[in-house]
Amino acid sequence: MKEGFKVQEKITTIVNYLNEVKTRCTFNAAAEALGITPHALKKQLGEPRPEASWLVSPTTGDPIRYTDSEKHPELYRTTRIITSAKVLKRNLDLT
Repeated sequence: MKEGFKVQEKITTIVNYLNEVKTRCTFNAAAEALGITPHALKKQLGEPRPEASWLVSPTTGDPIRYTDSEKHPELYRTTRIITSAKVLKRNLDLT
């Protein structure tokens, strides 16, 4: 159970970071940085909400199953999308 909390804390760290830098990140990159599957990450995120909408599909660059009202208003302010787990690990010192 303790490990679950640790993963949840890391997910919160990633979501907070993406909101701070206002940059999208693929589910694959975030999941790899966390050492979990993209499906597990989606499950841990829970209900769609603007602050979690920065996590996107690697093919479309859009959050999966989000309505426009659930997306962060600045979601498309840049075309940059973080696609590498190495970037997250380096920027957030995830271990």
